[in-house]
Amino acid sequence: MTTPNLAKIERVDLREAWPNEAQDFTPWLAENIAELGEALGMDLELQQTEAAVGNYSLDVLAIDLNQNRPVIIENQLEVTNHTHLGQLLTYAAGYDANAIVWLTRDFRDEHRQALDWLNQRTGEDTQFFGVVVELWRIGDSPLAPHFNLVATPNDWRKKNITKVRNDASASSEIDHLYLSFFRSLFDRVRVEGFAIPRNVPRRYSSFQVHEGLASYGANFPGRGIARVEVNIYTGDTDWNYRLLQGLEEHKDEIEGELGTLEWRRMAKSCRVSIDRPESALEDSIDDGSETQDWMFDTLIKFRSLFGPKLNDLFETQLLQEQTTIE
Repeated sequence: MTTPNLAKIERVDLREAWPNEAQDFTPWLAENIAELGEALGMDLELQQTEAAVGNYSLDVLAIDLNQNRPVIIENQLEVTNHTHLGQLLTYAAGYDANAIVWLTRDFRDEHRQALDWLNQRTGEDTQFFGVVVELWRIGDSPLAPHFNLVATPNDWRKKNITKVRNDASASSEIDHLYLSFFRSLFDRVRVEGFAIPRNVPRRYSSFQVHEGLASYGANFPGRGIARVEVNIYTGDTDWNYRLLQGLEEHKDEIEGELGTLEWRRMAKSCRVSIDRPESALEDSIDDGSETQDWMFDTLIKFRSLFGPKLNDLFETQLLQEQTTIE
């Protein structure tokens, strides 16, 4: 009998993928918020990173689209401590959050018990989650993240399983609409030279392609809205703001081509976006082709308008900076 060639599965230190929590892990989580939402049984939409709470900053503020409620997420790539427990409660009060998530490398028993105690003492509208972030690798495979829930609200698992079972038929039909939509969109933008992500996104996830100083995205953020956006993320917040400011000097020209846009400065990046209302596929009277045509045409326009301008702005400001130094 032939002996199978089996690989070893091993857990990897989080710092191998994310050396710095604020600069590496939080931006990754912001881009992959749907994966955490799946573990929590929520449809999460990112609202802001480094969200202000007085003189402090919450790592991630999100919205649970299923229940239209705020979700606060505090990261800690170390073992839990009292300081972060205090921060968690401070941020929960600051945003009057209904769902509070503590994301960490490992939980001390006393902190897990504290979350259990809070879940027992608060009403059903307030939920505390303790989540351990894990990284796994099989042989020489890429690192695979996993969210392991170690503290959940009372009866959460039972209710979540029941909800999934009750909604399975309707959800699978709706998800199929969105998956088919994005597969078709991918085929179209690939011809235009966009780099296509490996995985087809879920219903509310962004389709993001990175080019130069920006990434271009198309998504359904919920509430019957389709969105196309450009995200500026150079790794340096000051540079992000400077580039956005430079773009805003061409606002009239850009909006003359695209229509009214939202210009938004965020903690780690900047975003310019445009929304098309009444575009949820399940509410559409057609097969979504009009929405897809709009996304496709707008993505092409975004790249042709923003790409050259961002490159010119970056080169000009870099030259000015070098001249000042000399």
